Amino acid sequence: MGQAGAGDWSVKTRKAVKTEDGEKVVESVDTWKPRETAVIICDMWNNHHCTAAARRVVELAPYLNQVVQAARKRGVLIIHAPSGCANYYQDTPARKRMQQAPFVKSDVSFGYHFYDPKLEGPLADHLEKAGCSCDTPKICGPDVRVWTHQNEAIEIKDEDAVGDKGQEIFNLLEQRKIENVILMGVHANRCIVARPFGVRAMVKLKKNVVVCRDLTDSYHRDPGKHFAGLAKIIRHIETWWCPTITSESITGKKPFKFAKE
Repeated sequence: MGQAGAGDWSVKTRKAVKTEDGEKVVESVDTWKPRETAVIICDMWNNHHCTAAARRVVELAPYLNQVVQAARKRGVLIIHAPSGCANYYQDTPARKRMQQAPFVKSDVSFGYHFYDPKLEGPLADHLEKAGCSCDTPKICGPDVRVWTHQNEAIEIKDEDAVGDKGQEIFNLLEQRKIENVILMGVHANRCIVARPFGVRAMVKLKKNVVVCRDLTDSYHRDPGKHFAGLAKIIRHIETWWCPTITSESITGKKPFKFAKE
């Protein structure tokens, strides 16, 4: 990132590296420039068809908002990306800011970047595929859309941006000369990695992307073992795609933990 200057801050990253004996965890401290950094808040909707997933978003949202406030004060660009809900914010300054960024051509597809075993190592089917996250023997209900906008505990400021398309988010990143991208929100095994603005897309766009591992959740079917599965998904990301950080790098406070974690 170059020499540290006024306003720069230290970000502690973690990744997993393959070795002859398996893998090892490597931690490092990088110096980031806030004006070259964006937070993308992925799919923190106001509701979800899975009651457990919805409950954890409600639990996570207030703390995530505090972290976003701290990032904003540093000068980091905040991008709210509640997929399928951008029109809800149609007349807001944050939505207009996204729409007004000039088009930038890219060789990277802005479709959904699905799991590809040619590019990453194996991940258990039940962890890669979406599924009711409840601990009950049966799923809680049908897979239907019940969300309309972002969870209201997460404040959207006029200086922020709102968008849910990979191309328009890329346009804004390029306009602002953003190199560092912090992804937070849900879900780590699906939208965080696979959305057109997710980890796989950002890596292909050669952005310095990280996942904030304490401010995410997973959506998979594994009753009674949810957080063990989430940890495996995080490690998969660290091994094959990008490093992770915790919110401590942004706030200086202890990372978030779910009540049942």
